[in-house]
Amino acid sequence: MSVRRRIDASLRWGTLPLLWVLMLCASGMPANAAPYAAFAGPVPVAITGYTGDAMEPFITKDGRFLFFNSRNDPAVDTDLYYASRVDDQTFKFEGPVPGVNGLTLDAVASLDAGGNFYFISNRSYPSTLSTIYTTRFPLAGTAVATLVGGVSLQRRGWVNFDAEISADGQTLWFDDGHYSWRGALLAARITCARRQGGAFVRDPDCPRMLEQVNARGLNYAPDISIDGLELYFTRVASTSSGGRPAIYRTTRADTHSAFSTPEPLANASGFVEAPSLSADGHLLYFHRLSEGTFRIFLMRR
Repeated sequence: MSVRRRIDASLRWGTLPLLWVLMLCASGMPANAAPYAAFAGPVPVAITGYTGDAMEPFITKDGRFLFFNSRNDPAVDTDLYYASRVDDQTFKFEGPVPGVNGLTLDAVASLDAGGNFYFISNRSYPSTLSTIYTTRFPLAGTAVATLVGGVSLQRRGWVNFDAEISADGQTLWFDDGHYSWRGALLAARITCARRQGGAFVRDPDCPRMLEQVNARGLNYAPDISIDGLELYFTRVASTSSGGRPAIYRTTRADTHSAFSTPEPLANASGFVEAPSLSADGHLLYFHRLSEGTFRIFLMRR
């Protein structure tokens, strides 16, 4: 999950006021970061049978399902839902994701090609300092959601609030967010962990590979292409635009190389976050705040 969340005494996060962004984001966009204009749109995505806020979209690699969560707000019980594909722009609401929603925030879904489902929940943070959970989708038998080890920094005030599993299930991309005791997000950087056996271990090479991604601003909501060569994410980079989040893209030559200087997406205007790229790379889903409501949109390349 994202920068708009705020942390209170129970580590529940929700939409942050722009005043917070204005106070925390002082670095500007580099002059050579030309906008990336290959995507056309955006156009709204229809989820028939669902009328609430829709945030943090994730399109499965087979294109069959769209996962999303309700509004990230302390005043509501944020839950995970899914919808089945009718066409690229239309999905049929199927209901809550089985076996994952509790009484705390449950959000930010991702799914690998093997059916391993990952999501964010703050249900045990006070005792575990961890927030990333995994289970199976569809839920099989008595399977329950379990914590993903090897990811949390295990330091109070540091929170993993967004995560995405790679299609092959071998790399977990996530962010480290550092919050003050008042619940203000002081820093947000993207990193990764590799699967070793049945667990994940932070990759010591990730800071080098993501140096340009984390070079400025607050960076979160990573989304990796199926070949691992194209990364999309959200950045709050500058106060000059009112501290508004934007979606960025960066590429690399191979999976061992560092990512290049990120480019903002030219046509993803407004308050936009949480990109999700289709397996073929032609469709990009994200959410946008429009007239006080979060909706999912689509751009085509």
